[in-house]
Amino acid sequence: MTKLHAALLGITHPHSLAHMRTLQALPEIASISLWDEDQEALDAAVQAQGAKVVATHTDLAELLANPDIFFVIAAIRNDLGPEIFIRALEAGKHLMAEKPIGRTAGDTQRVIDIANAQGLQLGVCYQNRNNPVVQEARRLVQQGAIGELMSVEFRLLTTQVQFRNPQHWLFDHAKSGGGILSWLGCHYIDLMHYISGDEVISVAAEVATRSGEAIDVEDVAMLSLRFRSGAVGSFHAGYTLALSGSGYHNKSGYDTYAGFNGRGGRFYWSAPGAPTSLSLESTHPAHSSAPWRSSDYTLATSPAYGGVAGEAFIRRFIEAAQGDGEPMATGADALRIARIVDAAYESSRTGRRIELT
Repeated sequence: MTKLHAALLGITHPHSLAHMRTLQALPEIASISLWDEDQEALDAAVQAQGAKVVATHTDLAELLANPDIFFVIAAIRNDLGPEIFIRALEAGKHLMAEKPIGRTAGDTQRVIDIANAQGLQLGVCYQNRNNPVVQEARRLVQQGAIGELMSVEFRLLTTQVQFRNPQHWLFDHAKSGGGILSWLGCHYIDLMHYISGDEVISVAAEVATRSGEAIDVEDVAMLSLRFRSGAVGSFHAGYTLALSGSGYHNKSGYDTYAGFNGRGGRFYWSAPGAPTSLSLESTHPAHSSAPWRSSDYTLATSPAYGGVAGEAFIRRFIEAAQGDGEPMATGADALRIARIVDAAYESSRTGRRIELT
């Protein structure tokens, strides 16, 4: 196994230390370089979890000039991300970028164009795709277990804004570009497509700011979606939970539901946090001996972001960068979701259903 040198760009992002744990957990990674403009934050990160860290930089050009760095993971504030992502790509580094890549679909497209021009891999951190429940749900659709898709319904409720530091840049539209849809809802919109294999072609939405906090992004949203197949979808997202604690990695701070309904059955999960069970009702002949089924999953533990499944997600990106296959989630996937989120904001602003091209 070739041992690689990787870099993490941005150490103050809510997900930065989780990405550090992933790099430290992967045996493929021999050493890590860090960049951030804040030297104190770099020093604190090294003190907290300095395994494999061999260098820290406040000068991005200095880090990117290192020819030994094979790829970078970049977790940067949404408005600043595209320029830094482009600099990394133009320096010849394969890039795994934190979602949503930019404030708008236009920002995301610029980064994709540079990656394509440079012939480099551009991944995006939609690592929920590799959750084993999600993988099984995708297989069920591909195997025809629920027949032709009729509807999709998703719910994402999480802890209120008051427990998430309302002064954070996530709740400042000029820096974030949006609220719960662009920060958390994007994961679930992505799963609608990834599991079903269907494309959203139009969006009608209402978004609102109802927390009572001094923020200027949406904290609740309702989306009505139409897919290319003719199926319809709904998505409810909100910072609404008042009694579930605080923190960004609080597993009890989420209430999620996903349901996929077809002419031949349905499957669904309901979970606090990441799904660990899946229920199926199917009229497919392959399930005739047990048309109602429920599977429970005990997820393997790892300090990596997303556990062992998160390790495998980044490993898949590394393999793609080495010329073997494609990343599990690409810049094109990020662009698809960014267009849907942009359309939701336009729909809420104008009161019209927005067609996607």
